[in-house]
Amino acid sequence: MTVDAVPAEGALPDERRAWELVLESIERDLLSGRLRPGDRLAPERALAASLGVGRSSVREALRVLEVLGLIRTATGSGPTSGAIIVALPGGGMSALMRLQVAAQGFPVADVVKTRLVLEAAVVTELADANGPARVGTASLARAEQLLDAMDAPGRTEAEFLALDAQFHLSLAEASGNQVITATMAGLRSAIEAYARAGVARLGSWAETSARLRLEHREIVACIRAADPAAARRTVQAHIAGYYAETRLTARPGDPDLVGAPLRQPDLN
Repeated sequence: MTVDAVPAEGALPDERRAWELVLESIERDLLSGRLRPGDRLAPERALAASLGVGRSSVREALRVLEVLGLIRTATGSGPTSGAIIVALPGGGMSALMRLQVAAQGFPVADVVKTRLVLEAAVVTELADANGPARVGTASLARAEQLLDAMDAPGRTEAEFLALDAQFHLSLAEASGNQVITATMAGLRSAIEAYARAGVARLGSWAETSARLRLEHREIVACIRAADPAAARRTVQAHIAGYYAETRLTARPGDPDLVGAPLRQPDLN
């Protein structure tokens, strides 16, 4: 069915299940490579027409994808509006953990400390030439795809940081450790929340984002060079560096930002 061939209202699938058709179509496009991180989905009206479903079904499917962390949506009519792919399909287990994270409102310091432990272990294992998770080109392809998406001009801060969080998750996925991957996936929205909260404290977003892109490339380079110690130092400096630059570490006389619960990103 083409975009121009809008079915009659009576021909629409059962609206209670039609949203599943939208999910299946987008999943097929993701798995086939027709859609990649950083790409935008077709407008709601076009998706509804091409799949023969109502626009309410498209909206329902997009809400599900957003809860699962596969897309990020923005309202409006400008170049940054619509739904952008920030992840590839990997199951809904992490969504349950994300809800738990949101309900508890973990302190920034706890999230950062957890990242330092988990991500240092991930890159060390990936870079260890004698370890069980020795990676090749295919294993890091997703991470590098996300880095390419971050390099695209015109990225908003929110889009960049959503792709940034997904890059770190992709390294955990490359390690093959399902527990670490699920934990990182569950923390992704919390990681993105404190990263976005820190943007207002930066002297120059352009300079910081450029540095972050270079550090990402360096992390991958250390893994490819099979240098576990360098990979570990690089990822720890990368995580701690942004945390320090945004001045989210409490100092005498400063507000107690470290102990404050995280506010989750606005999904609207």
